Amino acid sequence: MVPVENLHLDHVQQIVCVLESVILRSFGPDGGQVLFIRDTGQAMISRSGSRILSALRLEHPLARMVVDCVLKHSTATGDGSKTFVLLLTSLLRTIHASACKEPNVSHNYVSRYSAEAATGRHLAFKTLEFASEQLENLITAAVIPYGCSLLWEYTAPTAHLQTGAGSRHVQKLLASFFCSRLSRSQCDFATSLTCNLLSSCGFKGTQPSSLLQFLTDNFPTLHTRVSGFPFTCSRLVEGQVIHRDFASFCPPNASDLPVKAVIFTGGLEPEILTSGEVLELACGQTSIVDFKAWAERSLSCVFANLQRLGISLLLSAVKQSPAVLSLAAQANICIVECVSEDELTLFAQLSRTQPVSDCQIIGPSNVATLTFCRPIHLGPHRYVHLAFQDSEERVMVKLWNLVICGPGEGQTDQYASAILDAILMLLSAWQPLANTSAKATEKTLNDEGSACFPTHPLAVSEPGCVIPAGGTFEFLLTRALLQQRHKNSGDSDIGTSVVSQLLADALLTVPRQIYSCSQRHFLHTQDKILNFIKSHSHPFSLLSMDDLDCCGKASASLKVIEELGLESVSCKYQLLLAVVQCASRLLQVDTVLQTHAVLNTRSHRLTSISSEGEEQ
Repeated sequence: MVPVENLHLDHVQQIVCVLESVILRSFGPDGGQVLFIRDTGQAMISRSGSRILSALRLEHPLARMVVDCVLKHSTATGDGSKTFVLLLTSLLRTIHASACKEPNVSHNYVSRYSAEAATGRHLAFKTLEFASEQLENLITAAVIPYGCSLLWEYTAPTAHLQTGAGSRHVQKLLASFFCSRLSRSQCDFATSLTCNLLSSCGFKGTQPSSLLQFLTDNFPTLHTRVSGFPFTCSRLVEGQVIHRDFASFCPPNASDLPVKAVIFTGGLEPEILTSGEVLELACGQTSIVDFKAWAERSLSCVFANLQRLGISLLLSAVKQSPAVLSLAAQANICIVECVSEDELTLFAQLSRTQPVSDCQIIGPSNVATLTFCRPIHLGPHRYVHLAFQDSEERVMVKLWNLVICGPGEGQTDQYASAILDAILMLLSAWQPLANTSAKATEKTLNDEGSACFPTHPLAVSEPGCVIPAGGTFEFLLTRALLQQRHKNSGDSDIGTSVVSQLLADALLTVPRQIYSCSQRHFLHTQDKILNFIKSHSHPFSLLSMDDLDCCGKASASLKVIEELGLESVSCKYQLLLAVVQCASRLLQVDTVLQTHAVLNTRSHRLTSISSEGEEQ
């Protein structure tokens, strides 16, 4: 008989609490790093929530289910792994407490545990329904008016991110993000390095979201990891770095500039036999020697055509024959073999050229023009470094390669992951809340009197809304939820009232943990933020980072931002929605069937994480 485990509401809560106990050690600005020791003796030190959760050996399926939800969210947004677990645990606690208090008048349940589980599932469903239908409007009316826009604009690829108020907002947003992922000594440098990358690269005449999406999609190709050096040795290198060495290198002369390059997807020398073919030798006039001579003449014609077109660089997706390398050296043509598909795709995209599949047919559409092509030594490796020639026809991106250094492979990988997640976070932050019909919600909240929200017009369709960190989002949304609860307290359907209270209680867990060193500090910060918002006639959205008072000092709003940092409203909304969805999924499970399998399978992420460790 298959063993059966009946899950009660408190069991689910206890499972998630175990994950919370691990995460809490690295949560918040004062959180430390977690050290993992593997069976092999390897050690990994990290503050990344997703990396910490991925390294755990989890046996219970619900725990693995939670981690899968966390990783799915962090992969999409690059942010919020630790807050995800913290919010999920708090929400399950509040649902459990509310389910235990609910009067269970029905006699259809065989036990109190079954009644609590059914009530918990009902509350989770109502919470998900509320979050899907009303949460966005509530945030639009109660939180966004107190935010500020990134106002990040590019007019040319040479535009500098360091200029303008919105650009400093981006810097502050990145600094707040890196403080939760890296040590304090590395946050400033990581922020500066990422800002330099964003300011150096840039699409002409397009929104920043296009650049962020481009960097996200091509990040594996756009960065190079170098182990054995401090993180502060990381830098930007102009152009593209092909992570292969020259198979045949001929230093170009001044007369060879600019460099002309072609992509080949196959071999240049005709193959005598391919898979599945049979060679028949007859006694006629044609022999294998004649065929070989024809192949050599054909190859010589190909190189003669390349020289006629002025080609001096061949990027090949496959390994070429010794005959090809010999003829390339004689013709002063450089060859790079076995270039990855991603690097060739990026090269073709930026150069606006087509790869060559038939070496007998090469036209102008296949030829790319480069400023230079030379070797570059990064750590113990030698790669190919090239740069594209600017032209009016090629209105693309100013390309730079990010060289990321670290003492060991594990730390270098963590630095690269942190920068990629920061770009993902910016991309998520740039996505506006889709629903702009929040007038009804705003009117309802404004009817509350003294605690009303600002009534000034707000362009909620503008992307990139950020708000001071340190619990500002949670304090504002909690206040709105409690007002929503008060409004619906007299209704016959108490679902909205109860759900509003559940979410409000869960949200306050985040700032409580941030200021866990002192309950007085938490209350002081809460009063400070709410009183500041009430006492100022204009919200953060109308402020400039250059605002100074009459004495030339920074404004009070600027001081709040400098003290607390910034975080994205859109990322917070996506995080809260993902947490509610995960809680609803967890509470749908009431039974676990324990089957015995011959193969003890582990998730792929546990296998992959074992190779990411850092040897101490």
